[in-house]
Amino acid sequence: MNVGSVCVFLFALLSLCHLGTGVVLADDSVVRASPLKVLLVAGGCCHDYETQSKLLKEGIEQRIHANVTVVTSDQSNTKATFEIYEADDWAEGYDVVIHDECSANVTERPYVDRILAAHRNGTPAVNLHCAMHSYRWGNYRAPVKPGADNAAWYEMIGVQSTVHGPRAPIDVLYTNSNHPITKGMEDWRTIDEELYNNVRVFDGTSALVGGNQMVPPNKRQLKMNPDAKAKEATAVVAWTNEYGPKKTRIFSTSLGHQNETVADERYMELVVRGVLWATGNLAADGTPTAALSK
Repeated sequence: MNVGSVCVFLFALLSLCHLGTGVVLADDSVVRASPLKVLLVAGGCCHDYETQSKLLKEGIEQRIHANVTVVTSDQSNTKATFEIYEADDWAEGYDVVIHDECSANVTERPYVDRILAAHRNGTPAVNLHCAMHSYRWGNYRAPVKPGADNAAWYEMIGVQSTVHGPRAPIDVLYTNSNHPITKGMEDWRTIDEELYNNVRVFDGTSALVGGNQMVPPNKRQLKMNPDAKAKEATAVVAWTNEYGPKKTRIFSTSLGHQNETVADERYMELVVRGVLWATGNLAADGTPTAALSK
């Protein structure tokens, strides 16, 4: 190969790298693509978001070729809002958004609509734990009707949930073991966690993981019957959804109340696979595509 040909080859190679395309060379090595750009929005009521956002950022970046930008709120209650959502183009430049906020009493429709518009327009989302109980109003405890004023957030998530049970271990059961997100993963039991109920499952939602939890009788039940026994509660705890006209990929899991759960290798693997699936970077066997593999 003469000098001119070498220069042309190098220029083409550099151009492909600049475009974020993984290039396979003759020795099967991969020229690294641009890292996945992940936005993690974390904060609000009832959880140790300072610790959990660090765990998520480090866990994702250790496992795949990604840069995680963390945005938090200075409010630690159910009215927590995030300055980033005040702009119409808030998600521009990110490949996926992880919603890990707990903002149950934020009910301003224009604010919520700005969040949802990014996902309707094609930005994938991963929803964690209390994101399921955020942005709700009206009679949200009853099954909402598709298209209703208070249904929009639930329609993006794919499942409507309103409450959780006591903190007790949950048996995590992979009910769809053929999906790339769950391929090869084994059932496990959490520490004390919160099992979120399922009031409605929307069309387009595919359940991947179920949760079983033994719920002990409460004080009222014991007063009525001192011999009352624990009862088993069941719910879907991880699922996928296709949202809006562009069928944007959405992955959600209601697990993740405790720091120890978020730090658990099995939980982190589930979240990372959800991120990869939502962005189209998860192979059929549950491994990252070559460009994002570490």
